[in-house]
Amino acid sequence: MGIRTNILLRVYLAFGLILLFAGAVVYQLCRVQFAQGAKWKAMSRTLSAQYINVEAARGNIFASDGSLLATSVPEYELHMDMLAGGIADEAVFQDKVDSLAAALSHFFGDKSAREYSKILREARKDGDRYQLIRRKVGFQELKEIRRFPIFNLGKYKGGLIVIEQNKRILPFRSLAARTIGYKNDNAKNADGKSVAVGLEGAYADYINGENGKRLMQRMAGGVWMPVNNDGSEIEPKEGADIISTIDVNFQDVAQEALKKQLIKSGASHGCVVLMEVATGQVKAIANYTLTKEGDYQERMNYAISESAEPGSTFKLASYMAAIDQHKIDTSSLVDVEHGSYDLINPRNGKVALKIRDAEDPGTIISAKRAFEESSNVAAAKFIYAHYHNNPQEFTDKLYSYHLNERNGLQISGEGAPRIKNPGSRDWNKLQSLSQMAYGYELKLTPLQMLTFYNAVANDGKMIAPIFVSEIRHLGNPIERFQARVINSKVCSDKTLAKVRGMLEGVVGEGTGHLVIKNNLYTVAGKTGTAQIANGKFGYGAKNSHQDSFCGYFPADKPKYSMIVVIHDPTIGSHLAAYVAGPVFRAIADRVYSSDLEMNQATPLRFVGHTQLPKAKAGNRKAVRQVYDQLNIKPLYASTNTAADTSGGLAFEENKYHKGAVPEVTGMGLSDALYELGNAGYRVSVHGSGTVVKQSVTGGSIIPKGSKIIIELQ
Repeated sequence: MGIRTNILLRVYLAFGLILLFAGAVVYQLCRVQFAQGAKWKAMSRTLSAQYINVEAARGNIFASDGSLLATSVPEYELHMDMLAGGIADEAVFQDKVDSLAAALSHFFGDKSAREYSKILREARKDGDRYQLIRRKVGFQELKEIRRFPIFNLGKYKGGLIVIEQNKRILPFRSLAARTIGYKNDNAKNADGKSVAVGLEGAYADYINGENGKRLMQRMAGGVWMPVNNDGSEIEPKEGADIISTIDVNFQDVAQEALKKQLIKSGASHGCVVLMEVATGQVKAIANYTLTKEGDYQERMNYAISESAEPGSTFKLASYMAAIDQHKIDTSSLVDVEHGSYDLINPRNGKVALKIRDAEDPGTIISAKRAFEESSNVAAAKFIYAHYHNNPQEFTDKLYSYHLNERNGLQISGEGAPRIKNPGSRDWNKLQSLSQMAYGYELKLTPLQMLTFYNAVANDGKMIAPIFVSEIRHLGNPIERFQARVINSKVCSDKTLAKVRGMLEGVVGEGTGHLVIKNNLYTVAGKTGTAQIANGKFGYGAKNSHQDSFCGYFPADKPKYSMIVVIHDPTIGSHLAAYVAGPVFRAIADRVYSSDLEMNQATPLRFVGHTQLPKAKAGNRKAVRQVYDQLNIKPLYASTNTAADTSGGLAFEENKYHKGAVPEVTGMGLSDALYELGNAGYRVSVHGSGTVVKQSVTGGSIIPKGSKIIIELQ
């Protein structure tokens, strides 16, 4: 073989090897790109690092008196980097791991020190950089844990990884829960944001704060571990606080009274709203639904969202319109025909509409008396007689009250009202005008109805209800809210005085006098018993009713307005006075008794010998406030000298040292439970009245959690 041939053979061989290698490279590239692309992309995702959002602590929601209605409590999840810098030296780890295990075992008590030591050593052997230590750790617990061996080496040297999670809690549990609302991170709306309702949803932009950023490394198994990168982290900014208008005491009373009556009447659902007349602030709002389990729970905000035919409570608007337009006066007479009237169609002589009253109001009565007795016949006759030639005049007057418009509430979900007019598709020339007169063929939510009644109490000024009075951030006010004026004057002062007198007459002499009338304060309002239509079968197919009472108190100087609506009572009477009336009365009584400024002064009458009132031991501020209101001079007893009670009332302040058992003898039950409970003791109660004996003497030192028996007489 020649030299030339030998050289060419070597060149061809080398070139062939190069081509083969190039082909192998191309093949492998195609294989990695297409055949194994998904695998390697998945692996890259598992090993990638990126900035992850760190949720900000959400702002609190407070009641009007500063009580906490909703707050975020931090919970921590603890992990450990077994290869952290401070324990990189195996000798250091082995020297301190047993001490750490013993500390964890003693603190949590769920595993032995040996078990903890085994877990930590195995994690170290496996090179685990994100070993779970404990979930749901509180802030105070975390402070203690940071002082444990190894963990006390520092934020990163000790290997302790802390993941903060915020848990939303309601300190008063179900109190105003539906109004406070909630945020559901597992459900998203059309914008991709978490679904939130109530105040939580309406003020989410304030409450949520600004999320921070943290660099996280994704480990095998899809677990994200924080990267030690202090300089690049963006701390979250906590949200603003919401100051609601809710009064926790009134709210508690409202929920209790409503639920009690719903159970008693076997109703399907109901609601109540208590509002301050001058400010429009909603002080209490409760909504209950009968569940499949037979219990009543807050599932839907009926007061805001449920548009329904209000029934006779709407007669206030009908009479106000007719009186203000000088169609009738309170003294105008009408024949109510013993509460039974048939509206005849003049074209064919047939009955177009049967109108019936709940009770026989007699024959010829005044408009005022007809309103007090809630006569449907009278309302229909008055409105039809004066408006049937020009029904637009009546509906335009109703529109001037803005009853056809939403209130524009701070909370979303307000139901749409409907006040039809002659141009409406379903307007009936014979029936619609008469039926609207007593609250049918139209729809309003309970809160919209209350807003109108509140205008009467507020000297004709109609304002939109508000649920939030202020927003604060770090204690500083950033926005304040006042009620929006809907209508500066719904009617003339003369008309206003007349309808106010009619509303007072309902409670004084009419349908509300047996249940709501009392001798302590005056109430003005109107009952409403509306039949519930059953689809195409109409109102008579099912004996189902919606009962309501809407009014305000005290009638001569209104401070609060309130509406109660109970849907479909099935036990006992279906008349509003006996179904909705007791709820209104129970709440109004408690509100009146707790508001000393609202109590009407009564003349003092001294008969013979008078005795100063006795005061139980307890809350010093509360007792002194009562003394001040009653103009009684409290004389404080001394341990050395007896108090002279000739010029006042003896009163001894309750004093005890922190950490000792409080002295509760002489207190009422609520004060005694408060003092002993706050001191950390369990209490067993025997009897009722005033505490006369306690099993452990006041001032004694016993362990917290001990049981103390108190006897009352």
